[in-house]
Amino acid sequence: MNKRLQSINIPVFQTDLLEWYYLNKRDLPWRREPNPYKTWVSEIMLQQTKVDTVIPYFNRFMEKYPTVYDLAKADEQDVLKSWEGLGYYSRARNLQTAVREVVDTYNGEIPNNEKELASLKGIGPYTKGAILSIAFNQPVPAVDGNVLRVFSRILQIEDDIAKQSTKKEIEQYVGEIISHQDPSSFNQAIMDLGATICTPKKPTCMFCPVMEHCQAFQHGIQEQLPIKKKAKKQKIKQYVVLLIRNDQGEYVIEKRSDQGLLANLWQFPMVPLDEVGIDQIEQWMYDKCGIDLQMESDCDNLKHTFSHIIWEMDIKKASTSQNFLNKDSLMFIAKEEIDNFPFPVSHQKMMKFL
Repeated sequence: MNKRLQSINIPVFQTDLLEWYYLNKRDLPWRREPNPYKTWVSEIMLQQTKVDTVIPYFNRFMEKYPTVYDLAKADEQDVLKSWEGLGYYSRARNLQTAVREVVDTYNGEIPNNEKELASLKGIGPYTKGAILSIAFNQPVPAVDGNVLRVFSRILQIEDDIAKQSTKKEIEQYVGEIISHQDPSSFNQAIMDLGATICTPKKPTCMFCPVMEHCQAFQHGIQEQLPIKKKAKKQKIKQYVVLLIRNDQGEYVIEKRSDQGLLANLWQFPMVPLDEVGIDQIEQWMYDKCGIDLQMESDCDNLKHTFSHIIWEMDIKKASTSQNFLNKDSLMFIAKEEIDNFPFPVSHQKMMKFL
């Protein structure tokens, strides 16, 4: 056994953790009548999103796409619309691509082995472990940020958890500690522990079911762990966003590229200020988009933060006498119909100015 694990009585640790979980587990919709599809959808939604935010989205999504077959045959724009506001939209596109493969290749049965599951788009080591352990009750580690934090404290790991080598090391330890009797509950118990007790700041150790096993607590350094190097500073991009209205009261909307950030979502036209001066916007829009417009009033400024980039946006009204557009990615749309299209959160916030 690894030296770090010698300090832990593994059977007692498992019992303490699981007994706590059976009494205190959070009532989450994907835990009621669980199946592999629900587990998969919930885990994809929960990536980089808080549980409270996910719950209503999950319920609506399951109502609309109750099986892999429903999601596989759905129109991508409808799926993106259902995801609208959750962010990280590539998760939704990858999920649908993978679900289509499950229908085509595996007769609608989600694979229950590591190799086939890992080959599906958007399923990384954590999601794979979560599906195999939670849905198929296999003793496979599922190591996310919560789990890294909990085990860096329990085992007093003082290496940077942002490093791949540290994640691998912790994954290996979880693989040795996980309950073989009830791996599904074990992994969910660690997630709940990290979410409710072993929190990033001010963990409530006195309520922790595995406090007596925790090396960091014994040495009084639980608040110093985990060690994580700061992410790179985000780049700032400045835009003017144009709410362009024609004489019919229709607005110009634009479909983003099918690759990269916010792929295939709709937005109001954005003019990059690192390429274009404020006084050149009308000319740039004519040259790039074939829209002859007149700038009008200023509406507001908005800032939107992504993991790697910050958009600073000046929202301005503009008008055009055109009724037709010559670019495939652009269209005129009546104000009442805008709700039918999936927009990123930043652009939804602009709709009050229409």
